[in-house]
Amino acid sequence: MTATATPQTRADVHPQPAKPRRTIRLVDTSLRDGNQSLWGATGLTTGMVEAVGPLLDQVGYDAIDFTSSTNLSVGVKWHRENPWERISRMREAMPATPLSAITTGMRFMSWDKASETVMRMALRLLASHGIRRLQIAEPMNDVGSLLRVAQWAKEEGIEQVVAAVTFTESPVHTDASYGRNASLCSASKYVDAVYIKDPGGLLTVERTRQLVPGIRAAAGTKTLELHSHCTTGAASQLYLVAAELGVDVLHTGLGPLSNGTAQPGLENLVGNLDALGIPVQANREAAAAAASILHAIAKSQGLPAGVPTEYDLSPHVHQVPGGMMSTLKRQLGELRMLDELPAVIEEAGRVRADLGYPIMVTPFSQFVGSQALMNVLAEKTGQDRYSRIPDEVLRFVLGNFGTPQGEIAPEVLEKVSQLPRAKDMAEPTAERSLAELHEEYGRKFGRQLTEEELLLRMVLPGDQIDTMLATGPAPKWVPDAGRRAAEPVTNAAEFIRAANLLPKWKYLAVSRGSEKVELRRIQTGGTQ
Repeated sequence: MTATATPQTRADVHPQPAKPRRTIRLVDTSLRDGNQSLWGATGLTTGMVEAVGPLLDQVGYDAIDFTSSTNLSVGVKWHRENPWERISRMREAMPATPLSAITTGMRFMSWDKASETVMRMALRLLASHGIRRLQIAEPMNDVGSLLRVAQWAKEEGIEQVVAAVTFTESPVHTDASYGRNASLCSASKYVDAVYIKDPGGLLTVERTRQLVPGIRAAAGTKTLELHSHCTTGAASQLYLVAAELGVDVLHTGLGPLSNGTAQPGLENLVGNLDALGIPVQANREAAAAAASILHAIAKSQGLPAGVPTEYDLSPHVHQVPGGMMSTLKRQLGELRMLDELPAVIEEAGRVRADLGYPIMVTPFSQFVGSQALMNVLAEKTGQDRYSRIPDEVLRFVLGNFGTPQGEIAPEVLEKVSQLPRAKDMAEPTAERSLAELHEEYGRKFGRQLTEEELLLRMVLPGDQIDTMLATGPAPKWVPDAGRRAAEPVTNAAEFIRAANLLPKWKYLAVSRGSEKVELRRIQTGGTQ
C-alpha cells in the first residue's frame, strides 16, 4: 500500500502575513471634556492650560479637544479671564496640534438659540484666534442644521469640521437613523470626518459591535472617530472593540483628567492596544510628562483625580452625562441639598420621557436637569410637577430648538399653553445684521466695540465682562503659585490675580493705608 499525502497549499507552506492593522490616532479631551466632566469646567485657568500645552504638542495627537461655549463662559465668570486670550495663548504654546472647539450648532454661550449673524461671528473669532477644528454635535441629530453650521464654519476660516452622530438610548432612536445621518454627513463637502459621540457613556461592548460597522460603512473613506465616557465603566473595553471594527481615532483623557465620568486614560489605553497588537500614534514620554503637570495642577488646587468606574447600569436609566452630573452636585451642594441627588437623577429620567426623549447633550441635558431639580423642589413643598418651568424648557416645548423624535407629554403641553409668557416666547426674533449690532452697542457704550467684546456683551452679563476687562491678562501658572500668591500686591488687579492663584482660599485681606478689603468664602453644603 502506498501512502498518499494531502496536497499542501501555498499558504500552508508559506503562511501569508496578517493584514497590517491601521494605526489608531488619538484626540486629547483633558482640557475641555475632562475639565468639564470632572471639575465642573472651573478647574483650569489660562495659565494652567498654557503650562501643559508644549508637552501636549509633542504627543502626536490628531487634535486637542480644547474649548466650548461652556468652558469659555465659565472662564469669564469664575476666573475673570478673556476667552480670546486663552485661545491665542494656547495656540502659541502648541503650534503643531490643531485646537478643537465643540458646538451644538445654533448656540454660543447663552442658552438661547443664536442667529446666523451671531454664529458666524463666533466661528470667525474662534478661527482667527487659533481654533482650527470644529466638532458639531447637533442635539436633535438634525443633519440639515448641522451641515448649515458646517458650511458657515468653513466659510469663516475653520480648517476641519467633524460631524457628530450623537448616540442615545430611547424607544425612538434607531441604528437606521444613525446610519442615515452618518451617510448624509459623510457626503457633505463641508465635513472632513464623522464621529460617534456618546455623551452619556451608554455604549456597551455589545452595542458597539452592533453600531460601529454600519456607521463605519456609512462614513466611507472619511475618518471615523469615537468619543465616549467612562460613566458606566464600559468605555475602556469598548474602545478596544471599536479599534478592531475600523474606528480611526479615539478620544482620550490624560492623568487626573481621565476616567470617572470623563474619557478613558491614554496611559491604560495604549497598553491595551499594545496587548492586542494594534499600533497607536502617541509619544508616551511626552504624554507622561504632560500628565505629571496635570497632577501638579490638581494637587495645587485640591481637585480630585478621575478614577476608574465600577460597571454601573444606572446611567442607562437616567442618562445624565458626566458634565451635567458634576454641575448638579455643585448646585445641590450650594443649596445644602446634596442628599437629594438620587431623587433629582430619577426625576431626570421621567422629565426626559415627558419631553420626547431629547438626547442628553448640551443644552438639552441642562434643560432636563433644571426641570428635574424644580420638580423635586416642588414636590417637597407640596406642589405639582411642572408647577415651575424654566424659560429654556418653555422654548424647547414651543419648538424653538427643533422637533424631538418622540412625542411631548400632553400634560406638559397643557401646562405650557396656560403660561402667559409662552405666547411671547413663541414669537420669532427678528434677525439683526452685524452692522446693526455694532450700531446698537456703539450707542450704548459710546464707542465702537471690537467683534470680540461685542460678541461677549451680547451673550454674557455686562458686569462679568467689565470685571474681566479690568483684571487684565491672565497670570501664568507655575507649581509654586501658592507661595507667589502670598507675596505683597500693590493694586486691585494684582489682588484678584493673587486670589486666583491660591488653592481653595477661605479668607483674604488686603490693606493700603487706612483702607482694608476682606473677602471670606462662605461654606455651603459641606464644601468650600
